[in-house]
Amino acid sequence: MAVMSALTARRKGYFAPLFLPPAGRPSIGTEHGGLSDVLRRADRSDNLRSAMAVRTTMFDLTNRVALVTGGRSGIGRAIAAALAAHGARVLIGARSADEVEQASRELNQEAEGDDVNLKVAGIGLDVTRDASVERAVRKAIDVFGSLDILVNSAGIMLRTPTFDLTPEQFNELHDVHVTGTLRCAQAAGHLFREQHSGTIINIASLSAFVDLVEVTAYAAAKNAVLGLTRSLANEWAKHGIRTNAIAPGFIPTDLNRRLIENTDRGRRIIEGTPMGRFGTGEEIAGAAVYLASPSASFVNGHTLVVDGGFVACGVGDSVEGAG
Repeated sequence: MAVMSALTARRKGYFAPLFLPPAGRPSIGTEHGGLSDVLRRADRSDNLRSAMAVRTTMFDLTNRVALVTGGRSGIGRAIAAALAAHGARVLIGARSADEVEQASRELNQEAEGDDVNLKVAGIGLDVTRDASVERAVRKAIDVFGSLDILVNSAGIMLRTPTFDLTPEQFNELHDVHVTGTLRCAQAAGHLFREQHSGTIINIASLSAFVDLVEVTAYAAAKNAVLGLTRSLANEWAKHGIRTNAIAPGFIPTDLNRRLIENTDRGRRIIEGTPMGRFGTGEEIAGAAVYLASPSASFVNGHTLVVDGGFVACGVGDSVEGAG
């Protein structure tokens, strides 16, 4: 039965080890009524339940608390939903207090929380203001009792020819993406250092790897986020803090939808993406769950690119459906 439990685990996607029967013992056959009967019995075995538990524990975020900046919509919201679905309690922050409150109610309902068993809460948060960031960290502790995960997802976008880009515009994007990320990391990092445990996930961009025309300020800021990620990873690991980044591919959100949906720019992007489509927020959220989970306990200073192969694509016909 142990053999068949492992087989069933593999068939269902639980990566349990597959053992062969001892010498002299029958392998799969008709002795127990055929393969289908054996597999049905194996579903109820202790070994299968153990295999399921192993898989679940690797990505289990139960009793963990996360703060997700920019969590009202887009990638940030998808990450908040995924963290909550894997057991974390989540505080989302965004500039509009009314909109973030509505989003938090919806996410809490999706996570099967209620007023007594709160899974997701919200707070008005401006990452360019020290007091606002510190207030968000305090609320996470007040509402959920701790803070273990920080996701820096707040961001703004500006497309303009670089000849027309003003220093004020450049500095505004840098203040949100770079200084805002640092500000949140420091506020959470003090707590993480005291408890000698914490995970920081910064949202970077493909523009840190390839050029995207007329988004110079955004690209410069996202390049700086990668440098900040490496610096924090190197300096803070001794305090039990892991810092990583995710570089999403092209995901239609409120920031970029008008630039890439039903446009020539969007068509060229899809043509340069081997998987032949845009990504989704949920596909980025999976990477965040991984980096926040015990599965990534030895991952530090890494930028995980989730882009359907865009950065890897050269010249060829590898786009899905081509040929």
